[in-house]
Amino acid sequence: MENLEIKGRISTFFTPTVNFQAQSGICEVAGESYLEDSFVFYDALIQWINDYFAEGAISIQMNFKFFYYNTSTSRAILDILRTLKMHQENGKEVITNWYYPIPDDDEMEAEAQDYMEETGLQMNLIAYKQ
Repeated sequence: MENLEIKGRISTFFTPTVNFQAQSGICEVAGESYLEDSFVFYDALIQWINDYFAEGAISIQMNFKFFYYNTSTSRAILDILRTLKMHQENGKEVITNWYYPIPDDDEMEAEAQDYMEETGLQMNLIAYKQ
């Protein structure tokens, strides 16, 4: 299985950095996400996760470290979290870390709380200085 690596870009639209490592199962989406078509972008990530487990992987660590994202990205993140929850319910080990900047971004932490409530997927909330 190939790694999935996408270099973040800032232009008219903002693309997050994606680093999904097939060997270790450590995956990260970081930066800003303000995309023209979020669902197309994030569907590729969901497909990678599904393929990763289909090839026999038993665990994954998903790290989210956003500075900003728009509403359509928020819905796409929810789809990723639902996918992870499904795999967890099918016996896979899923560790999800949600990094949020401090001291002035309570909204990112609140978003994570909402995602946990919506999906039932436990996430580790980790504050960091930007």
